[in-house]
Amino acid sequence: MSLDTVQTNPLDLVTGRAPVELLKEISLGSGTGASQADRLFTDRRTLAASASENLDLAGVLSDAFGAALTFAKLKAIVIVAASANTNNVNVSREATNGVPVFLAAGDGIPVLPGGMFLWVAPGAGVTVTAGTGDLLTVANSAAGTSVTYDVYLLGTSA
Repeated sequence: MSLDTVQTNPLDLVTGRAPVELLKEISLGSGTGASQADRLFTDRRTLAASASENLDLAGVLSDAFGAALTFAKLKAIVIVAASANTNNVNVSREATNGVPVFLAAGDGIPVLPGGMFLWVAPGAGVTVTAGTGDLLTVANSAAGTSVTYDVYLLGTSA
């Protein structure tokens, strides 16, 4: 993640400046241990007005080569909402079988048009449990128009 900004305050004779620069890089090597990942799901998806979907991390999604993906651990989630969206893209923990990314069932976050949600747990990640903790819910926040979003999920097979 990169953030580069400058706060300014115009005074009588000078302008005060407070530069802030943040560069945080998290690298994941290839594998199934801490700070590693061997599973990747990417897609551009569209949800109709008021629609939602559950991304099932245990055997339903496919990788770039068409092979079924089963995540044992989830290490990163990136959701990017299209800037042309009118509605938000809501990302949440499914109520009964949600992957435990958020604190409680039903908890989530809105991703506003043009915005991004980034969650990374490079060490152990969170456990994905088929049938009881494997769903990530993505929803269109309102009626009237569809929403488009890009999704990137990184994790491990063991």
